Amino acid sequence: MGYWTDHVVPRIADRSLSTPEVGRWRSVACAGLDGRVLEIGFGSGLNVPLYPARVTQVDAVEPSELAWEMSARRRAGSRVPVERTGADAQRLAAADRQYDAVLSTFTLCTIPDAEQALREVRRVLRPGGTFWFLEHGLAPDRGVERWQHRLEPLQRRLAGGCHLSRDIPGLVADAGLDVVDVTASYLPGPAVSRPWTHGFVGSARRPS
Repeated sequence: MGYWTDHVVPRIADRSLSTPEVGRWRSVACAGLDGRVLEIGFGSGLNVPLYPARVTQVDAVEPSELAWEMSARRRAGSRVPVERTGADAQRLAAADRQYDAVLSTFTLCTIPDAEQALREVRRVLRPGGTFWFLEHGLAPDRGVERWQHRLEPLQRRLAGGCHLSRDIPGLVADAGLDVVDVTASYLPGPAVSRPWTHGFVGSARRPS
């Protein structure tokens, strides 16, 4: 994948996505998890301290070897057992209906075929199981949206394939999951940062 993507991008992600503001959003996304959980895009393990006591096991999907190595300290201190179960969210190794919940935080922006990954999420969730997500994506303001489309080719080259303009709630609904709740807002910061900082935190349920 190249030196930049393999050795630099995971470190940038760990630093930029560990701010207190992002941490508050992470807490919301993790609060409803319970039982057996699949986390796609596990990264450097920034969600590990936020798993509720109701979580009994976490299976992690993570393509980056460096990110997985970076997560070692957090995994070692986790109350919940965490095991790596694959590297590609587009082709999950799990059998159908295996998980009570699936978690995705800042992951759907970089997966080449996000639609396929979400179909896989639906497949491995038990009926009534919940998908919790925290993602950045398509802004509601036309001016910001135009800049997202302009900047997206450069963003994809510099940030490991990251897209700025994906309609995350729309993709979730199109995959056959019932969107339960979504909060959309910009992270605090100057207006010039808005193409990168519009995010969605919410949940969706696999129909029973």
